[in-house]
Amino acid sequence: MYTAAISSQQWENVAPLIHDNCVAMFTNGTHIGKAAVEAIFRKNFALIQDELYEISNVHWIIETAQTATFVFHFSWSGVINGKPASGGGRGSSTIVRGGDGWQLVSEHLSPHI
Repeated sequence: MYTAAISSQQWENVAPLIHDNCVAMFTNGTHIGKAAVEAIFRKNFALIQDELYEISNVHWIIETAQTATFVFHFSWSGVINGKPASGGGRGSSTIVRGGDGWQLVSEHLSPHI
């Protein structure tokens, strides 16, 4: 559901999946709070056209009724400035049960080294 929301490139699809206290650590910085996370998602959506975002090799570290933490590989592809672009790396996320379902409270994405 999260990957489909990101690939839609519509913040309105992503917003319900983001916790108010979310912290997102990407290669372009650390973004604290839902408003900051929204700003960086919107910036990325504007930069990367036709993005496809996928995760694989998910390893669940802990799963409870209220929280879960997992690590994964991610990849993305799209068009930047009219040219094909892609990338990927490793990530870790923590989700918590809130609102109408699970929400992202922490995500850390690092490129392949």
